[in-house]
Amino acid sequence: MRGRTAPLADRLAALREAVEVADGRLELPELGTARALLAKAGAREALGDATVVALAGATGSGKSTLFNALSGSEVSSPGVRRPTTGVAHATVWGADETSDRLLDWLQVPRRHRHAPEPALDGLVLLDLPDHDSVRLEHRLEVDRLVQLVDVLVWVLDPEKYADAAVHERYLVPLAGHAGVLLVVLNQVDRLDPAAVRACLADLRGLLDREGLSGTPLLAVSARTGHGLGELRADLARRVSARRAATDRLTADVRGAATALAAHCSPGGGGGVGRAEREQLTAALADAAGVPAVTTAVERSVRRSGTAATGWPVVRWTRKLRADPLERLHLGNEGGRTSLPSAGAVQRAGVTRAVRSAREAAGDGLPQAWRDELRRTAEVSEERLADRLDQAVAGTDLGTERTPLWQRGVGGLQWLLTLVALAGALWLLALVVLGFVQLDDVVPLPRVEGIPLPTLLLVGGLLAGALLALVARPLVGLRARRRARRAEQRLRAAVDVVAQEEVLGPMAEVREDHDRYCAAVTRAGK
Repeated sequence: MRGRTAPLADRLAALREAVEVADGRLELPELGTARALLAKAGAREALGDATVVALAGATGSGKSTLFNALSGSEVSSPGVRRPTTGVAHATVWGADETSDRLLDWLQVPRRHRHAPEPALDGLVLLDLPDHDSVRLEHRLEVDRLVQLVDVLVWVLDPEKYADAAVHERYLVPLAGHAGVLLVVLNQVDRLDPAAVRACLADLRGLLDREGLSGTPLLAVSARTGHGLGELRADLARRVSARRAATDRLTADVRGAATALAAHCSPGGGGGVGRAEREQLTAALADAAGVPAVTTAVERSVRRSGTAATGWPVVRWTRKLRADPLERLHLGNEGGRTSLPSAGAVQRAGVTRAVRSAREAAGDGLPQAWRDELRRTAEVSEERLADRLDQAVAGTDLGTERTPLWQRGVGGLQWLLTLVALAGALWLLALVVLGFVQLDDVVPLPRVEGIPLPTLLLVGGLLAGALLALVARPLVGLRARRRARRAEQRLRAAVDVVAQEEVLGPMAEVREDHDRYCAAVTRAGK
């Protein structure tokens, strides 16, 4: 179609982008209309640059008579019985194979070949059924062809030119198609000149109020031939311009873009802020069991530190209780933890946080996009439990080797234990020697009057207990630091889940809205 210009191609590309962005996100009747228009444009492009003009009108408006007058013969039979025209008729000027394919696409079976006429070669003139026919199939045929033809000529008569049925159903919706629309007041031979002027003035004012100020208005009489020359000249001008199909498609694209633009936000703004993100991360952390894991880390570090700095002889007792972290099965990326499921309070907190983030993301968006945000959030919430558990299970909690100072304290504890053990064995030996009455044989050293073995035993035990007591606050301090670091890592992992599963999809909806609106704007400008 030579008449298709680059701007129309750009408009169609933009409209196609808008439809593709909205597909799968929005459920809008306007999208179906836009898809049909894109299909129509693709088909029309392959059918040449002929100009398809349709005569449409009500029963008794005389459009069939006008059609025959323009065709030069009685192609469509007018009559008194209603409905008269049941099937669309076509008269083709300069008929060729392309015009046959065009009429096949239009599904118009009745065709008349007009004698060659250079001024009108390329014109395909259709006589449509009555739009107010009592037969439903006739009205449906009119509605179908009105969407496909390039130029619409609405034939009105002096009695029913203001009929609401034609204005409200057809003319008003075509306000954006003024350039491919022509209104004809037929049967003016039935009026005197003053009445003709009055009717034309009234009809002109009505069209102007309906947004059709750019639509030409002609007064004709198919019976007497009045105004036919002017009408043929207008058709000849449109045929020679070879732009009727392009102009119609351009108007259609603008109309589709206007309808789609109703689902665009008039301004920017919106989006999830820092407060909503922090609220969401906190709620997800609670639901994921981060507080329980943090407590387990602190207890585990305190347990291992106490064992490392406490009496060696009682270290075996820690084996009687499992390590808190081992019970939770943490540190297994891709595995499952043994953390309890989130309770009702935690789930409610997540729901509130997700809703708050959704409302922030949808601030200023039209309802259709807010509905899509709601659906996106619902899908995200369904996956959160598993993702959070995997994130916690795979988080490196910062396991470290026993610090040097704890190993030093542990070594000192072993030394003190050996001192106490030496004192105990010495005293035991003295008891044995006393039993065999040889206690005077081995001298008993004293320190400040206290037997050395007793001093070693008691001193070793007391020093060990004191050392463990002194080390306990340091162990607790280290445990709390480790717990804070673990909590930071867990919250970072939870924040990643929040971004990927909740905030990211919401941001994508917002970005798709912006892309959709930009494409709609390009299509309609």
